[in-house]
Amino acid sequence: MLHLRLITPADRTDEVVRLAEKTVGTTHLVVLPGAARNPAGDVVMCDVAREAGDELIAGLRRLGIDDTGSIAVENIDLSLSRRADKAEEEAPGEGADAVLWEGLTDATHEESTLSFTYVAFITLATMIAACGVVLDNAILIVGAMAVGPEFGPLAGVCTALVRRYPRLALRSLTALLVGFALAMAVTVGFTLFMDAIGLFHRSDLEGKRPNTAFVYAPDAFSFVVAVLAGIAGTLSLTSAKSGLLVGVAISVTTVPAAANAAVALAYGDTAQTLGSTDQLLLNLLGILLAGTLTLLAQKWLWARQRQRTVRADGF
Repeated sequence: MLHLRLITPADRTDEVVRLAEKTVGTTHLVVLPGAARNPAGDVVMCDVAREAGDELIAGLRRLGIDDTGSIAVENIDLSLSRRADKAEEEAPGEGADAVLWEGLTDATHEESTLSFTYVAFITLATMIAACGVVLDNAILIVGAMAVGPEFGPLAGVCTALVRRYPRLALRSLTALLVGFALAMAVTVGFTLFMDAIGLFHRSDLEGKRPNTAFVYAPDAFSFVVAVLAGIAGTLSLTSAKSGLLVGVAISVTTVPAAANAAVALAYGDTAQTLGSTDQLLLNLLGILLAGTLTLLAQKWLWARQRQRTVRADGF
């Protein structure tokens, strides 16, 4: 269930209430006239089944409540109510399959901003991975994958393509490309520093590396894994199971490939630089393709579900 807290102008409250009442899956409707002060207006609260949430939020935006008032949405972790149970039963489809498009757009917008924190995380992840490739340490590689924040901009691009939001696409691509470029540039300097103090050696990079050689040797499995990870990551975002993103992060070699390319570039190893860059681009392409197609499939399946529900209800 979702909890909506709305601030509405007094002259729009009746329309908002009617919309909530006619939306299947809505319950616990509360109206507090004149309770809001900034902006001034009425406060309307209700609970809605997740599978009906996108319809209600879209209707509220058509009424302009996001411009003239406020729409706040929270997930309800526990709701002990027969009315809530009934609302979820009446709502079409399953809550786990529902996509809150407004929530997804907002989340990916926030995660795909080229901020200091984003750049810091991707840079630190790349430097950790650089230590991993030089030491041929798989544990460090996995740790770097978990730290990397690159799935946010990747999801932002996918969402922007499906929803046709060019600004979100540009913002996400900027964060993705500039973030990796800065991280790799810093890692080149980090590699030269570590070499100067005797902690990195070129022989370590060019020697046998059974645990990490895969990061500069892309093959068909690299693309397959990236596609599967893109599907899993997108589903984890749309179903609010964000904990699965950690598993997604450690299944693709974006950050390790960027790190290996930076270390190889510092040592002038053209072959590993090009191979790692190919690995990075292949993984990014696989995730973008899979994520976009997954969102399109979810959109199509949910539309079919809605049509079947409408026909079954006789409307």
